[in-house]
Amino acid sequence: MSPLAHPSIQDGWFREISSQWPGQAMTLKVNKILHIEKSLYQDVLVFESETFGNVLVLDGVIQCTERDEFSYQEMIAHLPLASHPNPKKVLVIGGGDGGVVREVLKHDTVEEVVLCDIDEAVIRVSKIYLPHMSSLLDSPRVKVFVGDGFKFLAENEATYDVIITDSSDPVGPAEALFQKPYFKLLHDALTPGGHISTQAESQWLHIPLIAHLLKSTRELFAVSQYAFTTIPTYPSGQIGFMVCSKEQGRDISVPVRKVTNTRYYNENVHRAAFVLPQFVQSFLEDGKDILPVFGRAAAAAKIATEGKKIRKVLLLGSGFVARPCAEYVVRDPSNELTIACRTLQSAHALAEGLPNAQGISLDVNNTNDLEAQVAAHDLVISLIPYTYHVTVIKAAIKAKVHVVTTSYISPAMRELDEEAKRAGIIVMNEIGLDPGIDHLYAIKTIDEVHAKGGKIKQFLSYCGGLPAPECSGNPLGYKFSWSSRGVLLALLNSAAYLSEGKQLDISGNELMGYAKPYFISPAFAFVAYPNRNSVPFREWYNIPEAETVVRGTLRYQGFPEFIKALVELGWLDASEKDWLKDGLTWAQVMQRAIGANDAVESTLVAHVKSVCKFPNDAEATRIISGLRWIGLFSSEAVKPRAGNLLDTLCAQLETLMKYEQGERDLVMLQHKFVVEWADGSEQTLTSTLEQYGSPSGHSAMALTVGVPCGIATQLVLDGVFKTPGVHAPYTKEICDPIREILESEGLGLVERVL
Repeated sequence: MSPLAHPSIQDGWFREISSQWPGQAMTLKVNKILHIEKSLYQDVLVFESETFGNVLVLDGVIQCTERDEFSYQEMIAHLPLASHPNPKKVLVIGGGDGGVVREVLKHDTVEEVVLCDIDEAVIRVSKIYLPHMSSLLDSPRVKVFVGDGFKFLAENEATYDVIITDSSDPVGPAEALFQKPYFKLLHDALTPGGHISTQAESQWLHIPLIAHLLKSTRELFAVSQYAFTTIPTYPSGQIGFMVCSKEQGRDISVPVRKVTNTRYYNENVHRAAFVLPQFVQSFLEDGKDILPVFGRAAAAAKIATEGKKIRKVLLLGSGFVARPCAEYVVRDPSNELTIACRTLQSAHALAEGLPNAQGISLDVNNTNDLEAQVAAHDLVISLIPYTYHVTVIKAAIKAKVHVVTTSYISPAMRELDEEAKRAGIIVMNEIGLDPGIDHLYAIKTIDEVHAKGGKIKQFLSYCGGLPAPECSGNPLGYKFSWSSRGVLLALLNSAAYLSEGKQLDISGNELMGYAKPYFISPAFAFVAYPNRNSVPFREWYNIPEAETVVRGTLRYQGFPEFIKALVELGWLDASEKDWLKDGLTWAQVMQRAIGANDAVESTLVAHVKSVCKFPNDAEATRIISGLRWIGLFSSEAVKPRAGNLLDTLCAQLETLMKYEQGERDLVMLQHKFVVEWADGSEQTLTSTLEQYGSPSGHSAMALTVGVPCGIATQLVLDGVFKTPGVHAPYTKEICDPIREILESEGLGLVERVL
């Protein structure tokens, strides 16, 4: 049995990262994971921490720890109970861990407590791992009801003297617990003079929400006040409560009975809980925000004061790399970002949580709509497939709007150079990773060598987007961080490069046969093969003296041979097959693809060996095992995609080779320069990027493509680049400003002399 693992626990530390408290996170050192499950409603995690005992986490958010839970449980319970003259019947909504019920039972007046929690898993797990909180759920004064709190309230009007809502944060289904209809249900379920207490978030993070809660409850209850407690493991070390009463004139800040056997709560703490800091009081009572203004908010205020022009940016596409680019663009509050996708849902998802950003639906095949949107903006970022770039650039030329893409300049794009110049627009391309970051550091080193009188005799540049080594355990050693079809079709591109002064041309069908082991670090078993046409880069990089110029791709050992087998077996054929229909098994499709006599596995394997001509038995076993892993010999039904073998294979690989939760990718990029100095001596210089993705954040590929694109966009908007036309970063004037900012983002290459 493999050890328990959870995506929120990395390197022995639990990280509570959430959009509800952006830019900050609680971390706890983990001794061991005790329990993991997906209940019907949420992700449930229990771990033993080094300093806070057992910790219950729901959907990645800490609910309670053995060390500090009492401050929350005591305050949310005793504030409404101790200020009520005679509470007999109490309802607890949520709180399946039992902590609130434990505190309610400290009041002798209470005759009955009902706990209503929708998730039985929380109750069950808490009894095992948090018995000091949950043990009193078995008390004869307690009834436990597993079900929907809304329905329970609606069926029990005018029943309870105090109702306590121990809810999670207002995300997903719990969002309804922070809205007025829920408070109306609470109000109606109370007896005359009844009290409620609900979890009401942090004054350091959620003042607008607190103000909304206060307004909603004051429209329903005679008395409504916000109170708070301190608790180390909740965001910002503080959490609040909305405490309300149906009794006009009741002072809920004054306890009318003494509560014993507490660790946090006492009479003075009860009173003090309602005494709010000035910044909270000013916002809640006077509507004035007196908190410091800094960072982006300060910049936005300055822009508003100075009347600076707002720049409108249109981002086309919502693929893997779009989010880091969008995040960078909206850092500047003078930028307004419109994200346009074919589906409105995708656009909204990408825009969610971004300031000054909106999502719209746009079909780029509709020329009129595309031209209208382009004309309404100052710059267009095109992250859609490169085949659409010419259409986008033509629309931009017509509207005199700048364009940024991460794609190579195609001949059709290059033909628009003069029109772009006449329109006075900049069309900046090739500014992602590869192409992009690779250009920045190639130009840097080449310029530095030339300035010192040296010559570049050999230039070798290889880049790979790969799964991190610990996530690479499938037969291809690869996972998809972008279009699977694009990845596989790229393996059929022809290639050309210079070697010792001679041009070598490789057809797409032969490309994998040219893959060779390539050393970067002892930690990796890489192979490398040429990518596209490297020959023009001798001119574009201004290295006419170079005898060897090659730009290529890195993969893990074993990948090229596997792809070569797939090519030879016909699985990368994108032509339509009239026989590829529903009702066939994978083995039958394999039989038709390779021309075998039947679909029996032994027959298929024998035919594969005859077609592929493996160099030895070990290699044959490895690749045939991989084909079996893909399912190509199986009796399972095929679901054909697009009527061809390539897309049908892609559909299968997208399932088998996707990044799972908690996994990360790796980007490896290295330039190698063999330099001849004026004195005849030689040196080998390298520039290397080894960038890992974050399992809880952006992939390395998204970051290294999206951020350079965002930087280039900002520099175009700011007028740093002034020369109109179709450009790529092949000059110092373009590369230096982008590279300097890129390095400040932590994405620079490490330069060494071997």
